[in-house]
Amino acid sequence: MSTIFFLIGCSVLVAIVFLLAFLWAQNNGQNTDLYTPSIRILMDDADDKQTTEEQFPASK
Repeated sequence: MSTIFFLIGCSVLVAIVFLLAFLWAQNNGQNTDLYTPSIRILMDDADDKQTTEEQFPASK
């Protein structure tokens, strides 16, 4: 029976740690930009184009 109380105490402690981490992230602005992640896949990366052109030059 004491093992159950120990495990419940540990799980409550872990839940409190995760709650504090979530609140810290919210207060530090980790989730302020909700629009950009949804369109990031549509944005072109200039670096990728340059490395592709350098690896495979266009044949004449």
